[in-house]
Amino acid sequence: MAGNCLRALRSAGVPKEVLGVGGCRTFSAGSGKAKKGSKGGAAADAPKESTLSKEVKSTTVVGANILKDGADPKILPDSEYPEWLSHLLDKRPALSELRRKDLETLPYEDLKRFVKLDNRARIKENNSIKAKN
Repeated sequence: MAGNCLRALRSAGVPKEVLGVGGCRTFSAGSGKAKKGSKGGAAADAPKESTLSKEVKSTTVVGANILKDGADPKILPDSEYPEWLSHLLDKRPALSELRRKDLETLPYEDLKRFVKLDNRARIKENNSIKAKN
């Protein structure tokens, strides 16, 4: 379709410089041969060993640097981090476990989680019922 428009504009006397078309579209010519690996191709597939020493790995967060000129941050002792950070990995009860417990005795955080998960489950159930009809 674009080629038809360009042909029509060219036939109307519009110069190529105005159209911004310098030539026709071409494809690159490949060598025709696939590159072959060196002898012992299985060795090239093996994972490479890390060049970082174990000391560096145990004292820095490798790959956490996001700045061009920065360096990877050092791992600090646990006392240097806030208390809430250690609780992020704690296991929280699933909806089925929360349903088995007495709602009046649940702590506020668990009750809030129960309401959120229960609402989400009801919405999914209603959507599946609507999709079947």
